[in-house]
Amino acid sequence: MSIKWKNYIVSSPNVLKGKPVIKGTRIPVSLVLGYLSEDYSFEGIIKEFPDITKKQISACLSFAKDLSEFEIAA
Repeated sequence: MSIKWKNYIVSSPNVLKGKPVIKGTRIPVSLVLGYLSEDYSFEGIIKEFPDITKKQISACLSFAKDLSEFEIAA
């Protein structure tokens, strides 16, 4: 079951120049994905950022998945 990232990820031109962030924080999705790419566990990321949850980290992965499936109409 895929988590609905839209419940956890927001983007606003007034926060980090519109970069997608975890709702209620200034933590960019790209930062979380970067930690995951460096083999950090969910627990390791939460240790670094105690204000986020496993669901929010999963939402970052779901967001990335949806972006990777985006197709541009020819």
